[in-house]
Amino acid sequence: MYIVLGPATSPGDTPLWEAITLNDTGSGTHRTFPFAKLPDFVRAVEAQNPHRVIRWAWADARELMPALLAAGVSPASCHDLRLAQRILFTAATRAQNRLPYTPTIDLTPEAAPPVGVLPARRQIEGQTSLFDDLGPASLEHHEAAGPSASALLTELHTQLEAVAACPAPARLSLLLAAESQGALIAAEMKHYGMPWNRTIHEKILEHALGPRPAGYDRPYKMERLAARIREELGAPNLNPDSPQEVLKALQAAGHSVTSTRKWELTEWANAVPHLREERWQLVRPLLDYKRLARLYTANGWNWLDTWVTNNRFHPTYEVGSAATGRWGGHGGGAMQIPKDVRPAIRAEEGMMLTVADAAQIEPRILAVMSGDRALAVAGRGADLYLGIAQIGERTGSVLNDRSHAKIALLAAMYGATTGEGGQLMPHLKKMFPVAIGLTERAADVGLRGGQVTTYLGRTSPAPSHAWFQAQRNQVTAADERAARSAARAHSRFTRNFVIQGTAAEWAIIWMAQIRKRLRTERRFGKRMQTRLVYFLHDEIMLYGPVGESARAAEIVRESAQAAAELIFGPTDVEFPVTVVTTDDYSQAK
Repeated sequence: MYIVLGPATSPGDTPLWEAITLNDTGSGTHRTFPFAKLPDFVRAVEAQNPHRVIRWAWADARELMPALLAAGVSPASCHDLRLAQRILFTAATRAQNRLPYTPTIDLTPEAAPPVGVLPARRQIEGQTSLFDDLGPASLEHHEAAGPSASALLTELHTQLEAVAACPAPARLSLLLAAESQGALIAAEMKHYGMPWNRTIHEKILEHALGPRPAGYDRPYKMERLAARIREELGAPNLNPDSPQEVLKALQAAGHSVTSTRKWELTEWANAVPHLREERWQLVRPLLDYKRLARLYTANGWNWLDTWVTNNRFHPTYEVGSAATGRWGGHGGGAMQIPKDVRPAIRAEEGMMLTVADAAQIEPRILAVMSGDRALAVAGRGADLYLGIAQIGERTGSVLNDRSHAKIALLAAMYGATTGEGGQLMPHLKKMFPVAIGLTERAADVGLRGGQVTTYLGRTSPAPSHAWFQAQRNQVTAADERAARSAARAHSRFTRNFVIQGTAAEWAIIWMAQIRKRLRTERRFGKRMQTRLVYFLHDEIMLYGPVGESARAAEIVRESAQAAAELIFGPTDVEFPVTVVTTDDYSQAK
């Protein structure tokens, strides 16, 4: 049963919201209430229907979930019309999908803020801290804006009819359900937050940078390095934060470097043996300064003030932000937590972190999607690359060590045609012709400007109009080279899309399975308190009481295989995950 939530169409003195029930016989009851009563309504409906699947259909979980969570309400399921619309709209552009879908309303998100721009600290009247902008006290300020419940109901009908009419409705339905679960999980992870010990973080900063500087001053240790760099280069006014100024100063001092990138400076420093010590005397402070500058700007005191509240890190996740369905982040840097600050991710007394990492997920997805039994055999156990090497050793292949096996398989999935990966590819194809055939067919489609799909039906975007123009207008040799380069780039994209996109589907269903079990299992008659608090592609983190950590680890492992079987059905391909239970995240990696 679906219940559509949105602003009521009839205006009044108090903006009302409306709930419209949709079941197998069509739309049914209509209920209206002030927005402030929404959490009470959702709580009551779920309590009255404990054994019934209620899918709350709304325009955008990002708009409603903060208010629900702040009131202690966390729905079991939803249908996020915005996320579903994005998937269906792209799928409808591929003729082979035979998906008859045209949106009835535009639910595309507002333009994303530029990278590095932080959200306003005070967003609405009554807000007193960064994370209370949609708390219960502020519900009364929420205005009935956006598409009405009736308009959302029409869009829901359109989406469901399109899915029912496509050639693989069960798969596409699972994808939309998983994406919507992702919206719930993303909102919950932001709400609960990752444990982050401010005191430990401050000690890390003080040890690396020195005391917190005043205003816009550099930290003491960065300023000391800056002075040394200026002295070494004979440039007293040099700004070491400017790569352009540093490069000019290096060249003015007679050093033949063309960039300030770490790898190039390192290569230059080691190029002439008898000058190595002298050059490293110059390069080392430059690299040290860059390292400290990254820490200061990305995870320094200002970052700590902005993103960590009450020893919790509250990043914003963007579900399916990449074309393949991979998640992104809006601020806070959750997609890349540097090693320097990981010791600050620390469990409180009586609590424990459960950190899980899926082992070589993309090669395993390739094995199950292609049905290549030899690759499935190689994947039995924790190390698929080692399994390939063992098969290679038994069969006399040059792919008889783990490093070569890994290079070859990554080349197959990412389209490397040169270097060591390109040289090893023929041997891999001989060992696993079915699996490599799948990647090559996807690549061929991309070479012609076509679109491909993941296992559940997420569709790759078509090339741009300029791409097709470049393929048609090959007048000069330069035109031909540009067209071939563009065609190969799109070919590499589609080759990897089918694998990476399906891996993203597995990951989100893995999390959905974990969430479901954490919500439904009882310990001594009470619900588990462990929660998902972090996700990065194929790594997750749970946080909960020490007494639940052993069961939480079991749930994580069980859910990994359950997710694969929900997508693909019974399979011989194993999906092992490495699970570490610890109170210190830096010890888990």
